[in-house]
Amino acid sequence: MPLFSHRLNPPLRDWQGRTAWILGASSGIGRATAEALYKQGAGVIVSARQGDALQDFVQGHPGCLALPLDVTDAPAVAAAAQAVQVHAGKAPDLVLYCAGHYLPQRATAFDLPEMQRHLAVNYGGALHLLDAVLPMLLATGQGHLALVGSVAGYRGLPMSLAYGPTKAALNNLAENLYLDLHGAGLGVSIINPGFVDTPLTAQNRFSMPALISADEAARHMLHGWAQGRFEMNFPRRFTRWMRLLRCLPDAWYFSAVRRFTRA
Repeated sequence: MPLFSHRLNPPLRDWQGRTAWILGASSGIGRATAEALYKQGAGVIVSARQGDALQDFVQGHPGCLALPLDVTDAPAVAAAAQAVQVHAGKAPDLVLYCAGHYLPQRATAFDLPEMQRHLAVNYGGALHLLDAVLPMLLATGQGHLALVGSVAGYRGLPMSLAYGPTKAALNNLAENLYLDLHGAGLGVSIINPGFVDTPLTAQNRFSMPALISADEAARHMLHGWAQGRFEMNFPRRFTRWMRLLRCLPDAWYFSAVRRFTRA
């Protein structure tokens, strides 16, 4: 394999007979990915707080299982993980953490409860999930962990005071997980979308460049898993510029952000 191959994980191409557990599957990217995986033949287990939305998905997708939970409740996540293993008869082949909370915020209107809510859902929930699933995945020596971050985690952005740092944490967490788990046979990926049309981004009151649908985001993710990628960022016509901005000197970066966002 070439030194800089994009294939850093065991490719996930044939979903027949595989089980995927998606947390944050009631709407947006999570729901679209659940739909896409089901169409590929995967057995899909969906979790989120909105039980009605999960049951609606299951009714339209025979054989799927709904496990409502709040990711900030560690015992609930642990119980759900056990239910997933019992339902599938094994550890899941894919565990996707897509649960998220977003509310635009600036430091000039600092809201501590909102900061803590972002931390609890976007990062703390991921830790609860890892605590629940890592033992079963390590015991089997196979499976894939995927975290949904955001290009907002690359560098600081206006209105992203609460959201951006939690996504930056997920990116760093994924890199550490990859280093620790790759040798144990587990796959790890981080998904960093640009602007995707979801209930969360519907709160934005500014023009969102290169906005894509949740279905298109799901297609990018399945393509990335099939290629064995570690990071998926999309749409590339937008995210390639965000990646380049990470390399700018601080003074240039802050100047560019102020110019383009009028912040």
